[in-house]
Amino acid sequence: MKWVGPIKIVGELNADVSVPMATFETPLWPSTDRGAKISRLTKGISVTLLGEKMTRSVVLEAPSAAYAKRVVRALREAQAEALEQVVSNTSRFARLDSWHEQIVGRLLYLRFAVTTGDASGHNMATKAADALIDWILKNHPALQYISISANLCMDKKPSAINGILGRGKSVVAEITIPREICTRYLRATPERIVDLHVKKNLLGSILAGGIRSANAHFANMLLAVYLATGQDAANIIEGAQGVVHAEVLDKDLYFSVTLPNLIVGTVGNGKHLPFVQAHLQRMGCDQQEGVPGENSRRLALVIAATVLCGELSLLAAQTNRGELTTSHMRLERLGHKKSLEAVL
Repeated sequence: MKWVGPIKIVGELNADVSVPMATFETPLWPSTDRGAKISRLTKGISVTLLGEKMTRSVVLEAPSAAYAKRVVRALREAQAEALEQVVSNTSRFARLDSWHEQIVGRLLYLRFAVTTGDASGHNMATKAADALIDWILKNHPALQYISISANLCMDKKPSAINGILGRGKSVVAEITIPREICTRYLRATPERIVDLHVKKNLLGSILAGGIRSANAHFANMLLAVYLATGQDAANIIEGAQGVVHAEVLDKDLYFSVTLPNLIVGTVGNGKHLPFVQAHLQRMGCDQQEGVPGENSRRLALVIAATVLCGELSLLAAQTNRGELTTSHMRLERLGHKKSLEAVL
């Protein structure tokens, strides 16, 4: 575990923030730190929160597709306020944001999206969905319960629906890097980085059959920060489904990362551990006062900026033949040697 940064962050969060990263891939620290240095040499990484909600989907069985359609219409119109009240009654912080349906034969799939304050919200969304099932079955007795989880959520599995509708925090981080800084510190021109992004991230991902994803290694930064801040690490599966966008603007490099499924929290399971509390405190994500959800939103914005730093640095390295191999060999051997010395 090491700290990288500070990262200069602007936009919806204006702060210089150091970030803890827990990883066995020792080159990840200096690589992400190089991206952090770029942020300090420029106007910073601008972060924008597009939305936030945790999802849980359920599946019920109707007598027919026509009956399922009538239920959906009733839930959308006459019973909409009742559904919101059901969710609100399950928690001080849970609120029904939206919901979507799928009808397959006589099966009715309902995907509920719930805002959950500073918690990542897995359990809160499940509790809300359980209460909604009870209410719906009571008011539509011809329906039958099938499952509290219908795989339309979509939890800890790759999917298209999460990228389209969002799950957790949806965040964009972007930076504009002057040409001279790009060539000096990243050892690549803006044109070479954009060209590599198109041929590697975009075309390569299409050829591989990637799902709503075009990036080099979002998962590396996500896992490292998730472990250091007490997150559910399995959520990197959907969290790593994100998109890089790069282009040359007035001879400079515009570079952004979009993460539609960033699932993080600052309260709940794992956050009680002393080292997690210390890390969140140093990142400014443990404020006791303020609007519910502010701490988790800050954490999501910081993580998105961290992902950008690591993604930018790796792509730049890959524009230069041999740089990736050489740096990994040197840094991993150095890290291994230091680890052995510490043990002995």
